[in-house]
Amino acid sequence: MNLYFLRHGLAGDHSEGQGDDTKRPLTDEGKAKMKRTAATLAALDLGLQVILTSPLVRAKQTAAFVARELNCPLVEDKRLAPGFNDEQLQHILLDHPDADTLMLVGHEPDFSETISALIGGGRVVCKKGGLALVELPNAHSKRGELVWLVPPKVLAQ
Repeated sequence: MNLYFLRHGLAGDHSEGQGDDTKRPLTDEGKAKMKRTAATLAALDLGLQVILTSPLVRAKQTAAFVARELNCPLVEDKRLAPGFNDEQLQHILLDHPDADTLMLVGHEPDFSETISALIGGGRVVCKKGGLALVELPNAHSKRGELVWLVPPKVLAQ
């Protein structure tokens, strides 16, 4: 099973206290970069069967760019909201037992911590708009291999 972790794109700074953090959108720059990233991902032909996204606006916007470009089904999953972890990942994977290739769109530090748990430790950092690929033997697996971690500046060119 190929499991892609895509961190949402550049969003407004939450430290500016602009209200409800769940509604914080991508910036104009974040939207432009995610459009370019989506085109790059389409060229890579990842074979995605479904994209699952956090319900937060910035993640949904990120996922929508990719889903449109790849013509891939998009499903909102509240378990990908901040607080996501490897236990919730197991439940998500079991909900999609026939999928060979999934993309999750969400947040930090959750993605880095979950990837680290999957690969048996180590420091992983998912930058905004960055993408990681973890290979798992199957949906029941709790351990996998980090195949690559691509920074956003490579994807958004």
